[in-house]
Amino acid sequence: MALIETHDLWKSYQMGSEEIHALSRVSIEIERGEYVAIMGPSGSGKSTLMNLIGCLDTPTRGTYLLNKTNVGGMSDDELARIRNKEIGFIFQTFNLLPRATALHNVELPMIYAGIAPEARRTRALDALRMVELEDRMTHRPNELSGGQRQRVAIARALVNRPSTLLADEPTGNLDSKTGAEIIALFDRLHAEGNTILLITHEADVAASAPRVISFRDGKVESDELAGKESSGRR
Repeated sequence: MALIETHDLWKSYQMGSEEIHALSRVSIEIERGEYVAIMGPSGSGKSTLMNLIGCLDTPTRGTYLLNKTNVGGMSDDELARIRNKEIGFIFQTFNLLPRATALHNVELPMIYAGIAPEARRTRALDALRMVELEDRMTHRPNELSGGQRQRVAIARALVNRPSTLLADEPTGNLDSKTGAEIIALFDRLHAEGNTILLITHEADVAASAPRVISFRDGKVESDELAGKESSGRR
């Protein structure tokens, strides 16, 4: 059973008298434990798809199933709950609270989930250990390098044990060496069983994933697995 399924997914916007299709006829399946890059140039539809998969938006038509749950008709409150439970977000700009320590930044999703303080601290420390940053747990973002800040963001994404890690241009604000270190961390997290969706416009970053789905003009242009076209996944 696929973890993520979209069937004939559309996202359209009305601009004056014209209807713009940001996504059209998108049908993909992603299995639990896969590491998939969603790639395409600006305006290709990849960010729109990320917003739908991350439950930040709902489709105009079509079906989206996340962990067997039909997300399409959910209310904003229901979307917020499923986001916090199922999706671990990693952003290009890190999105850390500037005055909070690394540990407190990692704890935040668990506060929203109502987890008790002692359990929060234990799980946050475990997540920081996973990204090899427990020795920086009392540091604030301005005391950390860009790569360390992204590691804190990855720990925060992991801490609620989500079904999917959704990384939006995670190396975009990093130099090439630090970006390569973050990609190596994704490789390790994937090897440990995490499902990872990596949104990128960079071919070399996308190439780190075993499967690459390329978008153009709101449609799936190609779906390749380990250098071969992935049959039956379109």
